[in-house]
Amino acid sequence: MMRVLEFIVALVIVAIAGVVVGVIMPSTGHVERSLVVGKDMRQVYDVLANFRRFPDFTVQRKYDRNVKFTHSGKGYGPGAEISWDSSDDKVGKGKLTVATATPDFDKVDSTAKKAQIVWNLDNDWRGQDKHFTLDLERQGSRGQLTKITWSYDVAYGFNLIDRYSNLYIHGDPDSFIQFSLTDLQNVLASVQNIDYSKLIPYIEQTQPTPVLLVSTSIERKGGLEALDEATAKAEQEIQAAAKKLGVTVTGPRIIYTTNYGDQNYTFDVALPISASSLTINGQSHDLVAAKAPDLNAPAASSSTADAANADTNAPGSTDRFGRLIVDANVRGLLAFGGPALKGVWNGTAAGVPQTRDMLKAYAQTHGYKFDEVVNRFYDILAKAEEKKGDEVTSYAQYAVYLPLSDAPEKTPEQEAGLQPPSLDAGTDQAPASSGTAAAPAAASSAAQ
Repeated sequence: MMRVLEFIVALVIVAIAGVVVGVIMPSTGHVERSLVVGKDMRQVYDVLANFRRFPDFTVQRKYDRNVKFTHSGKGYGPGAEISWDSSDDKVGKGKLTVATATPDFDKVDSTAKKAQIVWNLDNDWRGQDKHFTLDLERQGSRGQLTKITWSYDVAYGFNLIDRYSNLYIHGDPDSFIQFSLTDLQNVLASVQNIDYSKLIPYIEQTQPTPVLLVSTSIERKGGLEALDEATAKAEQEIQAAAKKLGVTVTGPRIIYTTNYGDQNYTFDVALPISASSLTINGQSHDLVAAKAPDLNAPAASSSTADAANADTNAPGSTDRFGRLIVDANVRGLLAFGGPALKGVWNGTAAGVPQTRDMLKAYAQTHGYKFDEVVNRFYDILAKAEEKKGDEVTSYAQYAVYLPLSDAPEKTPEQEAGLQPPSLDAGTDQAPASSGTAAAPAAASSAAQ
């Protein structure tokens, strides 16, 4: 009997001690990890202010490669949500919501020194008011680095069991931050380090448009003069083909970028036309969108290959991209169709490549899906450069497009009602050195 009493007393003492320890334990928990990345702070901010890239860096994918993510709420900023569902107990079910993002995205420019994003967390970890805070601080002599401090905070209140869970805050919460932060660095490394804070891109729903197109290339060392000559020659071929077909050119020239290499620039020059059905050698042909060539198609026999080669440029047939062959160099197809990320460049053609780089980096940080091999960048001369004698009175305006396969309906800039810069001399979206050369003559004539 005595031993039973001793046992009961011991249990009471342990219980009392447990309660006392639980009471004196902190009612909140906090853990944080930091990392410095060689990226512009605006890029880091954009990746973290939406959840479209979250599946690419969260450690949950390592625990369960089949975890299902679902986006909801807003596409960007406060109100953006992502939820997950996994059969793995280590991942489970949960949801993150962007609670705050300060300052507003359009204030995170080269002068901004700090920013903060808070994600509210709803999962099976113990406690209340669970949230992640992501503090960003611009560092480096030129502000080219960003320090990311990722912290987790939780309130336990008077729940003693929850307070004891603070002993394990260096378990799942800590490892979630540590491993996700490392993978976030890898995601950011894939984005070109370019300042796009002056860019005001829109997502535009483009309509299928019939065009005639000529493929060409230049040596980059030839500069704008070589671009001018190649574009003018291609336009002349297209105009001659359009006249022969009995159709009219209905808009300014379009340039599709195939490969902007270190030595050569390969591209297509296109002009929109008035008909989507062309008659060649008495046969009517409906224009269709180009397609990627079938790399898995079985090899043809020697005799079949010889016959195919003989008809490669036969007018009325199609090339390996499914485009209608009009003559030796001119092709007909339906261009555009579907969503595209659009940016406006005011200046000369020299600034278009940097605008493409800005759009690509912007799409990557915002999680917009694209394939620039299948659906290439293109730019349209919206307005030609104006001159008075030898003096430039107004720069040309180029609309640069990146076709998208998965994106929200609007960019944050569209949601906020921000407008692209007007076409005024001296209005640039890229460094001044990109817009100092004269615009190519062919580009000017295309819009007249």
